[in-house]
Amino acid sequence: MFLMDLQERNERLFYKLMIDNVEELLPVVYTPTVGEACQKYGSIFRRSQGLYISLKDRGRVLEVLRNWREKSIQVIVVTDGERILGLGDLGCQGMGIPVGKLALYTALGGVRPSACLPITIDVGTNNEELLNDEFYIGLRQKRATGQEYAELLDEFMAAVKQNYGQKVLVQFEDFANHNAFTLLEKYRPTHLAFNDDIQGTAAVVLAGLIAGLKFVGGTLADHTFLFFGAGEAGTGIAELVALEISMQSKVSQEDARKNIWLVDSKGLIVSSRKDSIQPFKKLYAHEHEPVKDLLSAIKDIKPTALIGSAGVGQSFTKEVIEAMSSINKRPIILALSNPTSRSECTAEQAYSWSQGRAIFGSGSPFDPVKYNEKLFVPAQANNAYIFPGFGLGVVISGAIRVKDDMVLAAAEGLAEQVSSEHFDKGLIYPPFSSIRKISANIAARVAAKAYDLGLASHLPRPRDLVKYAESCMYSPIYRSYR
Repeated sequence: MFLMDLQERNERLFYKLMIDNVEELLPVVYTPTVGEACQKYGSIFRRSQGLYISLKDRGRVLEVLRNWREKSIQVIVVTDGERILGLGDLGCQGMGIPVGKLALYTALGGVRPSACLPITIDVGTNNEELLNDEFYIGLRQKRATGQEYAELLDEFMAAVKQNYGQKVLVQFEDFANHNAFTLLEKYRPTHLAFNDDIQGTAAVVLAGLIAGLKFVGGTLADHTFLFFGAGEAGTGIAELVALEISMQSKVSQEDARKNIWLVDSKGLIVSSRKDSIQPFKKLYAHEHEPVKDLLSAIKDIKPTALIGSAGVGQSFTKEVIEAMSSINKRPIILALSNPTSRSECTAEQAYSWSQGRAIFGSGSPFDPVKYNEKLFVPAQANNAYIFPGFGLGVVISGAIRVKDDMVLAAAEGLAEQVSSEHFDKGLIYPPFSSIRKISANIAARVAAKAYDLGLASHLPRPRDLVKYAESCMYSPIYRSYR
């Protein structure tokens, strides 16, 4: 609450505080605290921090957009509140997510705060508790679906392009799986569209896997990956890993998928289930006998890396970690689900159950762990490593579309920031204390790829993109009038 008030009273001071204390304040401004803030948003609501567009605005969405006080917008983060973190449908109380994300775009990536616009699309909620809550600020109706929903999104995206042009980045955030993939595939050919849950998560995890190869050896193609969770995050990561393998090994993406396996709520995804699974899962329906549970899948598949994104807390049991440790000298364990209560396991569990051999990363922050007189510093696979720098790279290049090669460039840019000093501590990500430098390097890699692909509109191309990115970053300093 204090930080929210400070942001409204003194924006420069808020961002100065964030930049100087990023490791301490990141869990407060974003996960895990933002999840609790969204759950209580109606009770703590004081004034709007973003723009609400509801079903009642159909036919005049452009008019609503034009009511926003700032006219030069570069980044929009938009949600419909249906899948907020691992907390489910929070309706328009999900506004805390776009607000928090854009605060990080500025603090970590240097995008001007006046160029950021948080938006919530209010189409109702299926959360009965919220519908009966006297403090709920959204539409009190069941969530709209089908044509009604699609028409509102079409009008919104058309209005964004008409009002702000084609160089505004639209980041889809916390949409339910059935909409997330559809919206990204629908709008990425015509808009500068990005889904952080699919592409951002994939990039940060791929960066961790690339860095983790320093411990386990070989290339990505030499390893087997098992995903617990086959939603937008899990399949998004799997697709980016497959793309990186195909580019490194010069094989088709279909062949690259053969060592990538997915487990959903009904067990291992195999070919015999093709008729009953969603289209985006079918790419990973390999030939294998049906397997009902995660532990059995590990024993059958023998993966090098276990990646959790199902939002099921404590699903990486002692037996699961021990099975991974019996198969691998250095098992890679990534417990990515947020918030902390939904994490597949804690850092202490991963290190103790693997006898200190696990290469561990998590979506939520965990304190350092001491095991057998050795201090382990858990790596946080936080999307905040990627999306601020990615957004900055898109902005400084004037990119008009987002291509997968640009997302790969962001992942590779993050992985190369991990030094031998970090490896000595068991880290697969660099410390957040240097995030502005990390973001500038990621921005340079993304911008370079945009120029290489002919998608950049800011010409001529700067000679030193890292220095150019740093020069474009917002800095919270007061002007001197003398």
